[in-house]
Amino acid sequence: MSLVYASTAQDAACHRGQGPAGLYGAETSECDSPVALINRTMEWIHDELKDKIDFVIWTGDSARHDNDEEIPRNAEQVVGFNEFMVQKMYEVFGKHNGDEDDDDPNNDFVIPIVPSFGNNDILPHNVMTRGPNTWTRTYARVWRQFIPEAQKHQFEQGGWFYVEVIPNELAVFSLNSLFWASNNAAVDGCAAPREPGYQQLEWLRIQLQFMRDRGVKAILTAHQPPIRQSAKELWDETCWQKYALWLRQYRDVIVSSHFGHFNFDHFLLQDFKDLDKDTKNGRMNYYHAESGDDFETVVSSDYWMQLRDQWSELPKPPKSMRVSELSEGDDGEDSSDGTSLKKGKDSKKEKARKERKKYLKKMGGQHAERFSASFISASIVPNLFPTLRIFEYNITGLDKHKTYGSESVPPAAYVSTSEYDVDKTRKKKKKERKHKFTIPEPPSKSAGPGPAYSPQSLSLLKYTQYFANITHINNDFHSDSDAQKWKDGKHAGRKPHNKDHEPQPKKFKFEVLYDTQDDKVYKLKDLTMPNLVDLARRIGNFKPATVKLVDEEMDDFSSEDLEAVKKGHKKRKHHRKHGKSARRTKQNMPWYTFMDRAFVATKTSDELEEEFGY
Repeated sequence: MSLVYASTAQDAACHRGQGPAGLYGAETSECDSPVALINRTMEWIHDELKDKIDFVIWTGDSARHDNDEEIPRNAEQVVGFNEFMVQKMYEVFGKHNGDEDDDDPNNDFVIPIVPSFGNNDILPHNVMTRGPNTWTRTYARVWRQFIPEAQKHQFEQGGWFYVEVIPNELAVFSLNSLFWASNNAAVDGCAAPREPGYQQLEWLRIQLQFMRDRGVKAILTAHQPPIRQSAKELWDETCWQKYALWLRQYRDVIVSSHFGHFNFDHFLLQDFKDLDKDTKNGRMNYYHAESGDDFETVVSSDYWMQLRDQWSELPKPPKSMRVSELSEGDDGEDSSDGTSLKKGKDSKKEKARKERKKYLKKMGGQHAERFSASFISASIVPNLFPTLRIFEYNITGLDKHKTYGSESVPPAAYVSTSEYDVDKTRKKKKKERKHKFTIPEPPSKSAGPGPAYSPQSLSLLKYTQYFANITHINNDFHSDSDAQKWKDGKHAGRKPHNKDHEPQPKKFKFEVLYDTQDDKVYKLKDLTMPNLVDLARRIGNFKPATVKLVDEEMDDFSSEDLEAVKKGHKKRKHHRKHGKSARRTKQNMPWYTFMDRAFVATKTSDELEEEFGY
């Protein structure tokens, strides 16, 4: 764990040397969380949130990174960190009624806690063989209070399970993303029936069908998110294809999906148009894969730019149609001004009707059922600022059933302890024969849209993002009037304290960074798919700053550079902008706001514009 006043250099990782690591860690560094940060975080949750939370989704990576060659991790440490976190959870959410040693470990907590395997919760990190194995058996013991007794054997087989956090209403599925990860050299994707990734998806298919038959909804959670880009790919493509197909087929059951690992606050859209024809027909190529061992410490800006480019191509609603009409149940027959758009002699009305019909077809209907969403949380680990997130959901119709926590305040929460361990993708090799698999049943034609698509019981209403400004709280390198955020170079010339210096931090607290409903930029009525797609569309609707070149600068540009400038792209050096700043235009605020939140307010406005304003 991180030591006070240790060096933040990559080879030291806050374990040795002299540097700016504070009592609560070193923000925007590669250092892990110190024990003091974990203790104060759990104390704050106990004091401020405990009675308002119905269940906790714990997205994994409680053990430290293996990024210090002088202090390599061992199995005892990895398990010990997770046992420590179980104890912290118990201190906050335990019943403390004296029956901890009885025969039923599942009754020790006042609310359900649902943990997942992180890629650093095993040794060596990233590599897990098919189960049962040492790690599934070990965590069956460590997490025995969280895994339902009837699923212990199954958990030992593969590290996945589910908990009905609201009995007969809502189940949270803890999935083992290690078996889907492209850099796990011990497995080979999800095409072949012998692979644990295939077996996990088969188990998930069967369980989701049971949930559908019982009228129970589901939340999916895992550590590594389904990122799928040329700039960054975390899952094997065969696993992504099947998972996306499952999301489409069970869109009446699945409420939401939640992940950690990537440490940047954002969300993804899975576009069902990206499903291969073979996948939709229940066939899949099997690929041998080669594992990559390189460890990336910085996420390329290409990832964010590709995400923006993808969202810039989302279907745009015609002018005769408000985006809000999608989530309000509009059927595409009436315009926002009340004018009838039914077929008739009026050519303008007929044209508007056809435009709306075409748009709705592209979107998968009025509820945007062409897409699903994945929420990715930043981390308690201060690679940026420590964060946690509270979701609130619709409890209409649930009061007649057993619920957990406070019934008057309906938020569900997860504390993400995911870490910044960005993986290099594997290269695909020799293609083999196609494997057949069972296609999940689609929603019944008589079934309405699920809670992810239309406001109803269990639909997510909003989330509140909290962060701890440990630059201010550590109180070691600045005055209140000069509250700089730490990163390499910003403390140049400032001599760090000696190890014997007594830290004098300010009172530890989390504060609200933003609320998706009340936020002036996001302004999301709820978190159903039409609203999330609209936010993604607004983020993608970015226009680069205008570039004006002076004659002497022209010589520094190649013909390709000049062509790029003509097309409106920003040249990152040798340029002068004129007119209103790109950052301050209303059209570009969603993009800059999205990036500001992704980095948890650790970048200045100028840094955001320099890195992402082109």
